[in-house]
Amino acid sequence: MDRRGFLALSLCASGAALLPQARAEGASAARLTLRPQRTGNPLPADFMGLSYETAQLNDPRFFSPANTQLAEFLRKLSPSGVLRIGGNTAEYAMWTPVGGNTESSTSEAAGPDTGTQAPRRTAVTPEAIRNLRDFLDATGWSLLYSLNFGSESPAVMAEVAAYVVDTIGPKLEVLQFGNEPDLFMRNGVRKPDYGYAQFAAEWARAYHVVRRRVPHAAIAGPDTADRNDWLVPFARQFKREAAFLTHHYYAEGPPSDPAMTIAHLLDPTNPRLVDLLKGIAEARQASGLALRLAEGNSCYGGGKPGVSDTFASALWGADLMYQLAAAGACGVNFHGGGYGWYSPIVGTPANGFLARPLYYGMLMFAEGGAGALIDSTLDAADPLLTAYGLKTADGTVKTALFNKNAERSVTLTIEAGMAATKASVLRLWAPRLDDTADTSFGGAPVGADGVWTPAVVETLVAQNGTVSVALPKASAALVRFATV
Repeated sequence: MDRRGFLALSLCASGAALLPQARAEGASAARLTLRPQRTGNPLPADFMGLSYETAQLNDPRFFSPANTQLAEFLRKLSPSGVLRIGGNTAEYAMWTPVGGNTESSTSEAAGPDTGTQAPRRTAVTPEAIRNLRDFLDATGWSLLYSLNFGSESPAVMAEVAAYVVDTIGPKLEVLQFGNEPDLFMRNGVRKPDYGYAQFAAEWARAYHVVRRRVPHAAIAGPDTADRNDWLVPFARQFKREAAFLTHHYYAEGPPSDPAMTIAHLLDPTNPRLVDLLKGIAEARQASGLALRLAEGNSCYGGGKPGVSDTFASALWGADLMYQLAAAGACGVNFHGGGYGWYSPIVGTPANGFLARPLYYGMLMFAEGGAGALIDSTLDAADPLLTAYGLKTADGTVKTALFNKNAERSVTLTIEAGMAATKASVLRLWAPRLDDTADTSFGGAPVGADGVWTPAVVETLVAQNGTVSVALPKASAALVRFATV
């Protein structure tokens, strides 16, 4: 029996065993108070998303209904998520309405571009866009499509936009121009003196040309890498043109830096995270527009082995999604593809696909469901303990709990704020933070075909609407309250 199978069976046999273990290790105490009557920021049905390099369209067969395994992985995350096509290779993907690829053809999955050198030029063909539409139909997902803003003229951008709009139809959520223009001066796409003023002028010209060709298509931007000094001015200047704002976030990097560790990834005082949340608030205040994290992950440059591919990324990713929702973001697209270290799903159609730990964190968020955050107060001394109250569209009250402390377990008393009589618990767990192979959610792994069914659902009895949940060190839990 493989290790994953043994883990699942062990948890089925002793599902509640984690609870006394948590207490025996000297758990600290904390209290969470939920107020379901006070709803906050929405959790829209299309909050969930994935991001892939435009170079992946070089193989028209990848995003097609024939790729049934990948489609199942996406459906498990959401019936209505958002697939973003973009990344660094968006600036090197050439519209090729007739003929084949511009330099080479590949049937392999395109991994995240590491940004260490200029990507090779690839083709985007009508066949790839048609197959992409069929893939979206197979998953129920919509599309965020990045036009080549780096090396195509506005006229060609408009031609591509027209074909994408006509072909993708109602599955197209939004178009955007390019990828990380605030780094154009560093990666050779523009001259070293390129700044926001030049970008804004180019963006405005492209907008008017594309808008004349596709007058009803939604357009977003600026798709900046990490600079609030571009994001906020863009929000202020183009608040009437943009359907919403797009921005990127990587928690750490470069991967060669020895300081980029699991502890750094999970640090709630990470300056990058502080800047991100500040930028979301300032951009919203300047424009009234919501922001979607169109690309992001743990460590830029393709990820860092021993960090990006570990269970720590599952805790980090799920917690980040709730943090973004609490800050007013309207969605997140985790970047990936191929066998990138931080990719939530790795593999190829020929070799099959596998869920990395980050996928499990996304799965926990997915099981939380669409609806809205609710007002809550967490009384805890440890900043590595976080909690979020949720109310789903059908009125069900849930809470997502995260203990990112690798040394100490927690016993959490939860006041549900309702006449709850019991609660069920699904746990996100692995033996260690740096584990890469044994992550489970609800006591079960995600199958190679993308199928997941919980094997262990714990039941807690509520007393006067209050339950006590033991949260082992380095773990998370999704608690669902019920009145009968």
